[in-house]
Amino acid sequence: MQEKQKKLGIVWFRNNLRTQDNIALKKAIDQHDQVIALYIFDPKMFEKDTFGFKKTEKFRAQFLLETIADLKVNLAKLNITLLTYFEKPSVVFKNICTDFKVDAIYTQKEWTPEEAKTNNFIREGISNNIKFIEDYDQFLYHPDTVSKKFENIPNVFTSFRKKLEKYVAILPENNVGKLASENLIENHTEIPTLKMLGFDAFETHRNSAFPFHGGETEALKRIENYFFETKKVGFYKKTRNGLVGVDYSTKFSPWLANGSLSAKTIYYKIKEYEKENGANESTYWVIFELIWRDYFKYISLKYESKLFKIGGILDRAYDWNTNQEMVQQWIEGETADDFVNANMIELKETGWMSNRGRQNVASYFAKELLLDWRIGAAYFESLLLDYDVHSNYGNWMYVAGVGNDPRDRKFNTQLQAERYDGNYKFRKIWLEKTLF
Repeated sequence: MQEKQKKLGIVWFRNNLRTQDNIALKKAIDQHDQVIALYIFDPKMFEKDTFGFKKTEKFRAQFLLETIADLKVNLAKLNITLLTYFEKPSVVFKNICTDFKVDAIYTQKEWTPEEAKTNNFIREGISNNIKFIEDYDQFLYHPDTVSKKFENIPNVFTSFRKKLEKYVAILPENNVGKLASENLIENHTEIPTLKMLGFDAFETHRNSAFPFHGGETEALKRIENYFFETKKVGFYKKTRNGLVGVDYSTKFSPWLANGSLSAKTIYYKIKEYEKENGANESTYWVIFELIWRDYFKYISLKYESKLFKIGGILDRAYDWNTNQEMVQQWIEGETADDFVNANMIELKETGWMSNRGRQNVASYFAKELLLDWRIGAAYFESLLLDYDVHSNYGNWMYVAGVGNDPRDRKFNTQLQAERYDGNYKFRKIWLEKTLF
């Protein structure tokens, strides 16, 4: 009697590029004897957007390649093969589902327009018998525990935070199992090179405040160092507005953004630190920032495509301009403001900018130059190592006065420079010209 063919589970990795605390991976392993993992480098993510910027520039592209290489190694430890493609997702899935007897596709739930469109193309190209299973897996506070109706999410962060902290529990991490070695298959795919994605090789800038590599392994090392080896998390609130160096902030955001580190993992590591060393305002403030990150995701769920509209979630009609010369001066760090310039040059050279810098350059762009804030948001999307669609557009709306800032404030960039760079150390790094 012929042996019955095993049904296959596909784990489609998106912005959940980790093996620890991954619900899609856990479900696939729990439900199937045979599992294959998949990552697709979608060509459209390396093309120019409507404002003329590449959606993914070299810094995040390199970080992503490092992340996928690490994911491949970590999945192999679970006896799961990672297939990688540089192709349209709809084409890849049509071929995969032709070559294999696929029972179910497991992935992280995404809801912004581009991702939803990709999902629809995939569903149209595969059999209706194949289950397409999506789970929210990018939150600290899971949506199932927060609200049945996203329209009820408060428009002011403080109201949101206080309710969550009082009434909602953070779910445990998802412990992932391991399959038998027979699950590994022959892999004829290769991870693309930086050149294949359209970029030349480059060296990390010697003054970069983020000199780290991509991948879950590096992310967990950073937690170990920042929390337990140096214990610098104990001073986070005092240093978080810094501008120079590696340790003024946690630097977790690039790993959080592509999901090689989960918010819950950070939370439970903080609790571990607090148990050993005691809690203080700084350890709480890391969690506070994770709640801000959640908040922009919930605002995105509430307002959907309004996140990308010029009037934002408030439908405000400001008189924005699109002066290309002014935009380019901002990009090149050639404005009339030296603090803005230093931050913009840092971004252009490294793919990184501090939180303090981001607020100042965005406020200058939208409130001083009165430029269409979506152009600035698109440039950040292109350059930032830690680009996260919800945080990026949520923060830009906030600063531009079309989002969740109840005070619609404008940053005095020169006062900010005096307060946070009074010794000119940061500006000196990025504004001084050198011969060599």
